[in-house]
Amino acid sequence: MKIAIIALVMICSQSLFSQSKTVSGTVKDAMGELLPGVSVVVNGTQKGVQTDFDGLFKIENISPTDELVFAYIGMTGQTILVGDRTNIDVVLTASLESLDEIVVVAYGKQSRKTVTGAIATVDAAEMAALPVTNAEQALQGRAAGVTIVNSGAPGSSPQVLIRGLGTFGNSSPLYVIDGVIVGNLSGISPSDIENVSILKDASTTALYGARGSNGVVLVTTKTGKTGRGKLNFSAYTGAQVVTKRYNLMNTTQYLEFAANNDVFPDRPAAIFENNTDWQDEIFQVGLIQDYKLDYSKGTENSTQFFSAEYLKQEGTIINTGFDRYSFRANSSYTTGKFKFGQTVSISLSKSKGEQMGGGRTLITHAIKSVPFLPVYNPNNPGGFQGPSNAGDEQDAENPVRIQTLPTFSTNNLGIIGSLYGEYNILEGLKFRTQIGLDYFNSRNSTFVPSFSDDPSNTHSQDFASYSAGASWGQALVFTNSLNYVKTFAEKHNVEFLALAEKTENTSLGFGGSARNLVTDELQQFGSDSQTIGSNNSKTTRLGYLARLNYNYDSKYIFSASVRRDASSRFGANYRWGTFPSASLGWVLSEEDFIGDDSSINNLKLRGSYGITGNDAIGDYRYAATLVGDFQYPLGDTNGAGFTENGGSNPDLKWEEISMFNIGLDVGLFNNKFTASLEYFKNTSDDLLVQLPTALSSGSHAGNITANVGSVETKGFEAIFGYNDSEGDFMWSANFNIGSSSNKVLFLGVDEIPGFALQDAGVNVTNIQEGESINHFYGYISDGIYQNQAEVDAVFSGDPTQTAIQPGDIRYKDISGDGKIDADDRTVLGDGLPDFTYGLNLSANYKNFDASLFITGVQGVDVYNTVRFDLEGGSRRVFNGTTALLDSWTPGNLTTSMPRFGGATENFAVSDRFIENGSYTRLKNISLGFTVPNDVFNGYFTKFRVYASAQNLLTITGYNGLDPELTSGVDLGRYPQPKSFLFGVQVSF
Repeated sequence: MKIAIIALVMICSQSLFSQSKTVSGTVKDAMGELLPGVSVVVNGTQKGVQTDFDGLFKIENISPTDELVFAYIGMTGQTILVGDRTNIDVVLTASLESLDEIVVVAYGKQSRKTVTGAIATVDAAEMAALPVTNAEQALQGRAAGVTIVNSGAPGSSPQVLIRGLGTFGNSSPLYVIDGVIVGNLSGISPSDIENVSILKDASTTALYGARGSNGVVLVTTKTGKTGRGKLNFSAYTGAQVVTKRYNLMNTTQYLEFAANNDVFPDRPAAIFENNTDWQDEIFQVGLIQDYKLDYSKGTENSTQFFSAEYLKQEGTIINTGFDRYSFRANSSYTTGKFKFGQTVSISLSKSKGEQMGGGRTLITHAIKSVPFLPVYNPNNPGGFQGPSNAGDEQDAENPVRIQTLPTFSTNNLGIIGSLYGEYNILEGLKFRTQIGLDYFNSRNSTFVPSFSDDPSNTHSQDFASYSAGASWGQALVFTNSLNYVKTFAEKHNVEFLALAEKTENTSLGFGGSARNLVTDELQQFGSDSQTIGSNNSKTTRLGYLARLNYNYDSKYIFSASVRRDASSRFGANYRWGTFPSASLGWVLSEEDFIGDDSSINNLKLRGSYGITGNDAIGDYRYAATLVGDFQYPLGDTNGAGFTENGGSNPDLKWEEISMFNIGLDVGLFNNKFTASLEYFKNTSDDLLVQLPTALSSGSHAGNITANVGSVETKGFEAIFGYNDSEGDFMWSANFNIGSSSNKVLFLGVDEIPGFALQDAGVNVTNIQEGESINHFYGYISDGIYQNQAEVDAVFSGDPTQTAIQPGDIRYKDISGDGKIDADDRTVLGDGLPDFTYGLNLSANYKNFDASLFITGVQGVDVYNTVRFDLEGGSRRVFNGTTALLDSWTPGNLTTSMPRFGGATENFAVSDRFIENGSYTRLKNISLGFTVPNDVFNGYFTKFRVYASAQNLLTITGYNGLDPELTSGVDLGRYPQPKSFLFGVQVSF
């Protein structure tokens, strides 16, 4: 029996020993990046290894019953049963608890857990998900309370509003790249960005005092990572196209419309065989391509990151485009207590924008141009064909000639960089000094040879014209700070920052123009009609800041700051401003009465209040500057003279914005579900406004800058996120929504006129007490007068009027005085949305990844000036919508189109041209596949291919080409195209 038992044990042992094996594999993150340094341990033992620089691991003598535990800082760990496998590839996802653990804030970083302000963050993965030419575009829909309006023009910068509109002047946020204050983000490659923090309340923005009133966008660029050098290459190419068109009359329809209005074009009969689609003539398929190469490496004492990129984008409007070369080098070095480093980016770009003709856009000319005229005529000087005032009774310019005949371009050089040094004086106390530079150099030129679009010389130029200009500018920021961090009694955490900062902006400009009466061959200044001009300006700011952050055991949080700023844009009387802020936070999830509930991972209540400032006006407004180019009689001759350009105001001072914010952060079920809720209320006082001056003052500009008015802005924001995984399938959904509304509390004057429509000659928008900024103000339409009795009934108080007749638009008599005049105007809406939203869905299954991004706005009004033109707003026989064929006549009463050429009041500012501009847009959809490493025998650490489409679908009731507009006024703006891209990402 003993022998039998021993034999059985030996057989079992031999069997178990024979099953031991070696297991190997790779570990990646959700983006397919190989992870070095991942811990791989046999569960319940001390036996384990770490992945190497290529994310590879190998562990020997493993049994099928063993479990391998994969752990990595910032990632959600996994435990995997070995079974019969010898190769195990693992994908680790970011742990939501640590994903935003460190947040970039003003002049430093903070733990997300101890942040008490309103901060939205966007990381590199979200930025990379949407191929864009400008980094601000990638922020659209990613952060609650941030409204971004894009243009389709290549290389253009979008309009960015943080928490709505609270000022009459410049509403753009402050941009800070690696501690350097810049004008916008157009000078850096979006793929160089590591993360973006958007500061929205006073506890975060007041630290920038003078310039934080409109919010702050903090950008941190990529740095080298510790480990072996890594080379990345990415490229994409594709096409962009505008598919939507306005419904215009063709030649047959236009001739019928013209004849109905007693216009008979004096042209040879053969020309009427043409049927030119001017919209198709100005739009094209634009190609886009982008190539990026970067290299990073690092050790414990140094890191380096280098990148180079080339972007080429053809516009969807002919002869427009944008080319950019960008280069970046970031590095840091540590030796003992001293750390120093630098960041620098260089951008070289060339852009060709849309040209204007007579102050109107190409789309405006395209929709007005008659369809029977050809685009080209080789018999005309310049080679183009245009209308004849005498023969066609209209003068819409040939839009193809406007855009293609001139030779024009703008060339820009931008340099953004910083040098910094840090010294650890003693434990917890650090001194940092940094100097930052934002430099630009811009050159532009336009050459137009002589031309004549028609023998009638309706549009002609019998000389060659040349204009050129150049501008230079730089901003220097010098910052010195002391930072002290200390923990007392293990629970009292204190951080104190003292800072001094000086900013100096200088700019110079030069420009000239001339005519050449002799030749079209020289693109140089001619000798006739020469003009020349130059300008320069300088702005200096000086600021001091003190900030205290305190938390007790990361449970009770307090933060306070005060900043004192001076700006050279104000006179000596009120040059300095003081901007304090304070915030409180309570992490309820750390309390004992919640701590036992394992489903609640984070529950934090926070609130803040503070004051920020704004000096976003022109330079030297406090003084009476001079303007020249005047001639005064001096005896028998004329002498050069100067006069006051604008009134002086030595008491000019800061705009001040008081900000209140309260927020709640939630994390549930191991942070699978997260939420953040915010309510804010901002009050702007002493707004900087240009007020008209009396003619008797002799002021040439006719205005004076003063502190007048108060505006209240309030709203809410909400962010919801859900992340989950099951086996090889991982998915996430993130939704954000934000609202804001503003009201003018005090103005000091009756009204401030806003945007003026060229053809209407009146203001479309207005500023008044009790209403929103730049609201639409006009008449309410009430159908069409069908007979004289209806006219007389409305104009009972003005029976002698004859301008309004049957067939004209009827407006409501709001004042009830029996006539229609300025007293019957009322508020018609405004161009700011009630709320904006964004939805981001992403999923990964094994080597496949997919993402879908939707963004939109709701409750926004648009004044459609293009429709004004389409429906005959100029009251001349231009081309327009086919609906003009259904204009009112005594025999056609069942129509909504008034009689053509009727009363000028038909095209007064009214709700007739105001449309609902709400939209939902499929901003991006993409599908990618990461090729397994063994396909290329491990030559690449990552090889991903993807296809992507932007602006594929837009759901809207708006009739224009693009509902995404600035200030809610559509002037025929360059529409955003649909884009179809194919790309590749490779890592070595």
